[in-house]
Amino acid sequence: MNLWQPVSPAIWQGRDDRAEASNALRLFQTVRQASSLQPSGDGIALLGFCCDAGVKRNQGRPGAAEAPDVLRAALANMASHAEHDRLADLGNIRVEGDALEAAQLALSEAVTACQQAGMRTLVLGGGHETAWPHGKGVLDAFPGERVVIVNLDAHLDLRAAPHATSGTPFRQLARCCDEQGRAFSYACLGVSQAANTRTLWDEAERLQVRLVEDLDFQRDAPGVTQAIIGEADRIYLTIDLDVLPAAEMPAVSAPAALGVPARELLGVIEPLCRSGKLQAVDLVEFNPRYDRDGQGARLAARLAWQIAHWWA
Repeated sequence: MNLWQPVSPAIWQGRDDRAEASNALRLFQTVRQASSLQPSGDGIALLGFCCDAGVKRNQGRPGAAEAPDVLRAALANMASHAEHDRLADLGNIRVEGDALEAAQLALSEAVTACQQAGMRTLVLGGGHETAWPHGKGVLDAFPGERVVIVNLDAHLDLRAAPHATSGTPFRQLARCCDEQGRAFSYACLGVSQAANTRTLWDEAERLQVRLVEDLDFQRDAPGVTQAIIGEADRIYLTIDLDVLPAAEMPAVSAPAALGVPARELLGVIEPLCRSGKLQAVDLVEFNPRYDRDGQGARLAARLAWQIAHWWA
């Protein structure tokens, strides 16, 4: 079963300003489009995980499977500066029906191959079921090293379930770390106590998860971020877009009543990007079906653009 698909060249389109100057470039003109799922060079591997099977299993609103190409289209017309030519689009892994686990395995293996080849990985989900294979791919690429998982999210996603969902990825990663005999280092920043049951809060305490609540984000998140940078060998950052206020990000499965504004999130994202330890980032839970005039797509794409900019 071939779950990989190249991205249509029609997605990467935009305004051509080269008549103005040779360096008046946009991302659609500098991104490298791969003809196979093979890592190349030491740049940033852009991968799409076209999936909302995990969201459906978690009783959420489907539509996130459409997100990767919508976000690429929103990225395409953004300005390309020197560091953005390191971006290589390695295509999409697409879930067929409810065959979530097969697609997760394919993504995990692709991430490990990219990381071991010297590339960083930027994955566009999909629901938060994306985090299990992305995180496992990073763990497998760096055995014996301390990998810290940073989740910007309103939800802990530590649910117990008979099969993988968008609510189980960090419980799965905790189990994976235990099986590999390594510490499970997980921080959830922007978490909403109102959006997580007491059972999930207790599980976070059992697993010694570092928590910064949405109400305390501006005060506490920068210090926790610096502590993480100091102790980690490698960092995996996953951004669930429902951490943002619904007024900024309406296009998610579970819009946040309060949330953390994008400018505050960027104050945490920048030092992680500039630390030299950030290996992998994903943006998940974007749902184009609920977007308003492309508002959510533009904000998510700007976050991805900024990460690539700071990553260099």
